Amino acid sequence: MLTKFETKSNRVKGLSFHSKRPWILASLHGGVIQLWDYRMGTLIDRFDEHDGPVRGVHFHHTQPLFVSGGDDYVIKVWNYKTRRCLFTLHGHLDYIRTVQFHHEYPWIVSASDDQTIRIWNWQSRTCVSVLTGHNHYVMCASFHPKEDLVVSASLDQTIRVWDIGALRKKNVSPTDDILRLSEMNTDLFGGADAVVKYVLEGHDRGVNWAAFHPSLPLIVSGGDDRQIKLWRMNDTKAWEVDTLRGHTNNVSSVMFLAKQDIIVSNSEDKSVRVWDVTKRTGIQTFRREHDRFWVLASHPEMNLLAAGHDSGIIVFKLERERPAFSLSGDTLYYVKDRFLRLYEFSTQKDTQVIPIRRPGSISLNQVPRTLSHSPTENAVLICSDVDGGSYELYILPKDGMGRVDPVQESMRGIGTSVVFVARNRFAVLDKSNNQALIKNLRNEIVKKSNLPVVADAIFYAGTGNLLCRAEDRVAIFDLQQRIVLGELHTPFIRYIAWSNDMESVALLSKHAIVIATKKLMHQCTVHETICIKSGAWDDNGVFIYTTLNHMKYCLPNGDNGIIRTLDVPLYITKVSQNIVYCLDRDGKNRSLAIDATEYVFKLALVKKRFDHVMSLIRSSKLCGQAMVAYLQQKEFPGVALHLVKDEKTRFNLALESGNIQIAVASAKEIDEKDYWYRLGVEALRQGNASIVEYAYQRTKNFERLSFLYLVTGNLDKLSKMLRIAEMKNDVMGQFHNALYLGDIRECVKILEGAGHLPLAYVTAKVHGLKEVADRLASELGDTVPNVPEGKVPSLLIPPTPILCGGDWSLLRVMKGMFDGELDNMGMAAQEEEEDEAVDADWVEDLDIVDVEGMLNGDVEVVIDNDEINEGNDEEGGWDLEDLDLPTEFGSPSTAISGRATAFIAPTPGMPVSQIWIQRSSLAGEHAAAGNFDTAMRLLNRQLGVKNFAPLKPVFMDLYMGSHSYGRGFDSVPVITMAIEKGWSESVSPNVRYPPALVFGLSQLDDKLRTAYKATTEGKFVEALRLFLNIMHTIPLTVVESRKEVDEVKELIRIAKEYVLGLKMEIKRKEITDDVVRQQELAAYFTHCNLQIIHLRLALNSAMGICYKAGNFITAGNFARRYLETNPSNENHVRKARQVLQACERNLKDANELNYDFRNPFVVCGATFVPLYRGQKYVSCPYCGSHFVPTLEGQLCNVCDLSVVGSDASGLLCSLSQVR
Repeated sequence: MLTKFETKSNRVKGLSFHSKRPWILASLHGGVIQLWDYRMGTLIDRFDEHDGPVRGVHFHHTQPLFVSGGDDYVIKVWNYKTRRCLFTLHGHLDYIRTVQFHHEYPWIVSASDDQTIRIWNWQSRTCVSVLTGHNHYVMCASFHPKEDLVVSASLDQTIRVWDIGALRKKNVSPTDDILRLSEMNTDLFGGADAVVKYVLEGHDRGVNWAAFHPSLPLIVSGGDDRQIKLWRMNDTKAWEVDTLRGHTNNVSSVMFLAKQDIIVSNSEDKSVRVWDVTKRTGIQTFRREHDRFWVLASHPEMNLLAAGHDSGIIVFKLERERPAFSLSGDTLYYVKDRFLRLYEFSTQKDTQVIPIRRPGSISLNQVPRTLSHSPTENAVLICSDVDGGSYELYILPKDGMGRVDPVQESMRGIGTSVVFVARNRFAVLDKSNNQALIKNLRNEIVKKSNLPVVADAIFYAGTGNLLCRAEDRVAIFDLQQRIVLGELHTPFIRYIAWSNDMESVALLSKHAIVIATKKLMHQCTVHETICIKSGAWDDNGVFIYTTLNHMKYCLPNGDNGIIRTLDVPLYITKVSQNIVYCLDRDGKNRSLAIDATEYVFKLALVKKRFDHVMSLIRSSKLCGQAMVAYLQQKEFPGVALHLVKDEKTRFNLALESGNIQIAVASAKEIDEKDYWYRLGVEALRQGNASIVEYAYQRTKNFERLSFLYLVTGNLDKLSKMLRIAEMKNDVMGQFHNALYLGDIRECVKILEGAGHLPLAYVTAKVHGLKEVADRLASELGDTVPNVPEGKVPSLLIPPTPILCGGDWSLLRVMKGMFDGELDNMGMAAQEEEEDEAVDADWVEDLDIVDVEGMLNGDVEVVIDNDEINEGNDEEGGWDLEDLDLPTEFGSPSTAISGRATAFIAPTPGMPVSQIWIQRSSLAGEHAAAGNFDTAMRLLNRQLGVKNFAPLKPVFMDLYMGSHSYGRGFDSVPVITMAIEKGWSESVSPNVRYPPALVFGLSQLDDKLRTAYKATTEGKFVEALRLFLNIMHTIPLTVVESRKEVDEVKELIRIAKEYVLGLKMEIKRKEITDDVVRQQELAAYFTHCNLQIIHLRLALNSAMGICYKAGNFITAGNFARRYLETNPSNENHVRKARQVLQACERNLKDANELNYDFRNPFVVCGATFVPLYRGQKYVSCPYCGSHFVPTLEGQLCNVCDLSVVGSDASGLLCSLSQVR
């Protein structure tokens, strides 16, 4: 049994496969109908309108319908697309056992415990026939797949075959009167439309199941007599052919599998059995340990079976369908229908070579599994599971065809895995001794080699080499030198595929593909959600593979994608140019033409063959969001720019690639405010002030425009912005522009004009404008505001800009291939302009329209012409009529494209702090990089940390300590530099090291010594603070070796014990009125794992407390434990001996304590009560403190960080833990 899918649920009573989709319906004893995708292993939907168990369910073979029947006496017809019940059929008077759609007519047949079978018309929603005759529960009923027959099985120990030919004839053209009369007769006497053709008697007890053979006149049945009976019928009679015995309990379900000429049955004896129809013997038995089987279903078109049992369903195949094949140059050798065949790719000629031996034993899965061919000797090895694993060696005729007697010509041997390793040598895996037996073509052993791993299969890996597969790894073994050439940890590998040059190998597991070099150096891994079937390498070094429903590609860097969908699973044999050759499950050769443009384009990008990329872009229709997204992901937005014509997409790609000129052109086409704003942001990032200015002008964003002129020191244009604000009567804009200019008189004038006389007075007074201040004071009279005396005022004067002018000086770089050649595609009309602009400078020659003219143009939009001052006063007015606008006003595309064809902007680098966290799972490194969010998520996942407040100072110390800060000019921000561990001047600038952290193991050791000292001196509060600090620092500490990791974990244990003990001791000192609790806490303190010096002090203290309270037995125990530590203090020793003597004379305790020193225990970290051996407890995932179960989910009282009882992966503080 090859299990494909399993579920866990209530008892399954009904099953049905969908004919086209990979779905299966399961009706449960709990009343729910589940719809599963057995290929993906997911539950798609559930339907739960039945009241009670649902025993029967069936898919319609063409409509989006299924039918169900249950213990609520009703039949429901559902539409799985709309996910609802369409209607309910009432009529049965007891439990409904099975339901089934007719393959052609709109009928449903149902069997019930009311001893009837009913046939329903689901289109008219009426019962068209009632079949009566059984005198006990009818357990099942089903239509014949071709004829007008129904078979039913009942607990009355009979199987009945019903002829429904009359019903079919009436169904063609019934009249209303006849139909009405028929329905009346049906209700009174049972229908005459269906008559009993045969009654089959032979079972000794009730019959649970009966089924027709799909094509032969046979019926199979199974019952409570534990027997399976085979019946044959003709036109006049039916008779019993044979009985199959083997089940040890009631047979639940039985059916024919016509393709393989077998019967499959299942039973309450927890087994599924397979029987040979012709020989009528058992072939195979599959058992479950605890689950009884109830129902079977077969897929109508595929080699799939499903069985329902007490705790779910299992979908399985009985035999492998993958054909055995071997590629040899231009020919393919493969096995089909017990023949070895040869297929030539060039001529597409398929010929039969020789017949191969049939297995002697009667069993499933005896078909050939692997095939290996030696082209020089024209020999073939065929390996199968016969006799537990065996092989056959055939020497083929030299002409490749002909009849060969296989008995004489083939040589056999035992071995689960066999492969040619040289011209006339092949290797056989001897699993019992873990050896490779090297044999010659006479099937004689010439050499034995012990394998380096415990192998369960071997594969060809070049002449003289074997690839050995173990459970969790593969290794390449040189048989001559007996050395391991390479080893790689992998999932369980099923198949391998070598590239044409033998430089790369693809290792295929069930759900993953590992690409490696010939020395097994890992290159990439691709994961799939559904089963991987086969694969082969194409001429370009791309791996083409198939899953159950897709053909896909995988590039050497791990990028993969879909080439096409598949209707049926295919097994790739060879890929040549754009043709993929495959074998299907029937062993037929197929060739599929594919479009390789997408993966060839991606491969050219990966290999940086940009000339090839350019030719593909010119000649192919590469398009689609997926390709654009791929280019963006791989940081080739400039290439993606040339694949799209949508202006909005081009704009986004241009911004991403830093191509500001194309962004300007796209923004002009789109002409939306949001796009101009984003263009301004990107241009500002690049320091291209001209474009920023242009973008702000297009959106009339005067506030941002004014600020731009301020930061670039363009005071002339600021003055013009002030005039624009005046013309617009924008008081706030006037005031801002006056402030930016530092024009205090203008500020005072604006404030005065707006009616803010007190503010105008204060401004004039503070800035020393005495005349203006006096005039305003006279106007204000008694309401003149007081200006504080003796204080130096801060004047509202803007700082002097460091750099006055336009664009930043940019790095001059060479023109990229894509930015030159591809810009010219389809632009022949612009060639002259581009030629003129080739020598344009990166910045200075960008001839954006003169801002004065641009501003005037804007003013024309906002202000009517008759409002503009066109006079020739002293200040010259706006001079609108004298403005000589350039011809390219508002369309700086010529200069822009000129710049674009000459240079491209350099790609920004990645910050060092981002490099630190790219592949790090260490929370300390994330915190040092300033990524507190990811650091906290890591701590939560690794240690269950929820309370991060105690860690805040540690986070800040790590971040500040891992960076250095340098100041530049006053008006520029502080320059931050990351400090790397182990950096030196001789190292390449591209090599990056992890961050230099301020916390290490040595600092923790120093803190530990200080904490020990405070504990010894009795400064418990200070000692507790220090131990807690150690616990709060460890999660963000990074160490080098596994030895240091062990030391850190030991530190956690020490700190936890001391924190718990010190908390109990501090609590004891706070208690004054409870003598019993004082003794208990003192006693528990002595059971913490302390240093010997502190243990002595704790024992001494507990001894004194208990002795004073009259608990002499307990005090004597402490005295005895103290003396066992061999103390050196004579006074304490003498005192302990005296106490021990006194206690031994008076063996009693005045108080009963919750303390049993004879029974091992740990102390709850929150309630401070003992948890004795055998009691349930929960623990902290970080510090390991124990707590009573009621505290699960609360914050740990010991470390004050983690949640008690939460799932966590464990402390990760070193890269050595993840290697």
